[in-house]
Amino acid sequence: MIKYFDLIYNICTISTSSTNINNKMRIQIDTNLSTPLFNQLMDQIKKAVMDGLLKPGDSLPSIRQLANDLELNHNTVAKAYRLLERDSVIQTKGYRGTSIHVDAIQNSTVNMNASITTKLGKTIKSLRKSGATDSEIRIAFSIMMKN
Repeated sequence: MIKYFDLIYNICTISTSSTNINNKMRIQIDTNLSTPLFNQLMDQIKKAVMDGLLKPGDSLPSIRQLANDLELNHNTVAKAYRLLERDSVIQTKGYRGTSIHVDAIQNSTVNMNASITTKLGKTIKSLRKSGATDSEIRIAFSIMMKN
């Protein structure tokens, strides 16, 4: 894996270990966007998987290395990796590092936040329809989140 980093633009280019020598993924983080940095990183890794730039088995840089290359807090990269692993886009194998999951292509199209928002929206609409006030819904939600 070869990494190129441009400090001016917070860009990291990763050459993967696949047979295609020109298989490069470029990660660009824009701190001026309202999109959280970990979401930018997740979206770009998912897009690279869907575009075929990253293939199952391709290695990714360690959390520390990518954080250093992109000048991000390592917790930001760790959060992105943790969520990508939850969604089976990447897999972490301890000291062997992080790689693209075998089912990454199918799993890259899943948007957990959108799914949660849709389901929660339907539930809130149903509760309002049954006569619950927003205050009652908030209190109930807060209680459930503590459990």
